Amino acid sequence: MRLRVLAAAVLPVVLAGCGAPGGAPAPGDGGPAGDVTVLAAASLTESFTEIGRQFEAAHPGTTVRFSFAGSSQLAAQIVAGAPADVFAAASPATMRTVVDAGAAVGEPVILVRNQLVIAVPKGNPARVRTLADLARPGVTVALCAEQVPCGAAAKQVLTGVPLTPVTLEQDVKAALSKVRLGEVDAALVYRTDARAAAADVEAIEFAASAAATNDYPIAALADAPNPTGAAAFVAWARGAPALDVLTRAGFQPPVSPPSAPA
Repeated sequence: MRLRVLAAAVLPVVLAGCGAPGGAPAPGDGGPAGDVTVLAAASLTESFTEIGRQFEAAHPGTTVRFSFAGSSQLAAQIVAGAPADVFAAASPATMRTVVDAGAAVGEPVILVRNQLVIAVPKGNPARVRTLADLARPGVTVALCAEQVPCGAAAKQVLTGVPLTPVTLEQDVKAALSKVRLGEVDAALVYRTDARAAAADVEAIEFAASAAATNDYPIAALADAPNPTGAAAFVAWARGAPALDVLTRAGFQPPVSPPSAPA
């Protein structure tokens, strides 16, 4: 396996695996082949990269190409006509933008859920323990911008907390990087992102985060360049091997777990 980088017109794209180049047909059974382009929320980066490798191994002749960014950015690109096969968002609201534009195939399915934690640098130098601590004088905080799902969730939990963030970021990875680099004392990020960065940050759970849990929907796209690959990837993401990857990363099952395809 190897990782490659694709220069795309919309965003940098991270590639997983080593399938057949340029849409070359897979040998054999008429299954998915060629490139499958997946636009996914930044918080899915580590999990979907591994799931992409699984998919390629199970479908010789495929190459999964990922673009990870804030869900609202990706939704806007899809509606504007950016070529892609699959969209995985960090909230139903951002997916609804794509569905309402007629850019999705059928109704999206909810894969998993995620919730916020307070991420602080190792050692927690500002001694942040609660949401209220984020509003203490001198404590610097990074949040996601409100139009991004992690920012919308943060707004919910911070009701009544007089917090003025020092920066608003366009995706959760950018907010977390401010903590990792020591540029802020804390950030509100997803549990899965804090877990992936456990070498650099500590995660502080808080009760109110359960009220701001985001569902993650996935859908094949109506103008997919590779509709067979799109349908196959969505089916794979709903199956047991992929859900195991997501669970190990810290994602939670949805209220009504998706049934694995036959």
